[in-house]
Amino acid sequence: MNIGILGGTFDPIHVGHLVIAEEARITLGLREVLFVPAGQPWLKLDRDVSPAAHRVEMVRRAIADNPRFKLCTLEVERTGPSYTVDTLTILREQMGSEAEFFFMLGRDTLADLPLWKEPKRVAQLCRLVVAPRPVLKGAEGPEPRDLEHLETALPGVLDKVIRLDMPVIGVSSSEIRRRVAQGMSFRYLVPPEVATYITEQKLYMAPAG
Repeated sequence: MNIGILGGTFDPIHVGHLVIAEEARITLGLREVLFVPAGQPWLKLDRDVSPAAHRVEMVRRAIADNPRFKLCTLEVERTGPSYTVDTLTILREQMGSEAEFFFMLGRDTLADLPLWKEPKRVAQLCRLVVAPRPVLKGAEGPEPRDLEHLETALPGVLDKVIRLDMPVIGVSSSEIRRRVAQGMSFRYLVPPEVATYITEQKLYMAPAG
């Protein structure tokens, strides 16, 4: 039983998340993909994150039309910072040893794996599915982040990595928030149901001054 896991702040969820999940589902023959909104993302404690209720509702609306996509609220129901190793451990207890987990992440996020809580345990609990990320301006080559250091820090980890061969989706939540704050169009960057929710709830709008 192959289970995909896509964790994230989802502030907001956007079409890039959905494309990656669907591509992985088809390529890897996943039974389902769990979307796991972070409660308190430990890597983003230095910035404001929208309340979990909003982020969960946006994910719920975004995936409603795909029966293979499921919402998992484990992290928002826990107190304290959200750590991948804790989530994977709980899912393993819930689903049993017959489930094989495929954890999706961007290449730049994978490069930071040694900084995570119990990174060796994370690699033991799942396969790491890496989606291509856009090249930042000024970066050289198609993949600016070198992953060779991972094998030094975590011997054998690259054997657990699966690289998705798919188009690069150049959409980011931060760009969407910026566009909303500046009154720019963000149509087609998020599902219509999410766009409606953002507008109705007045999320990301610049404070009146």
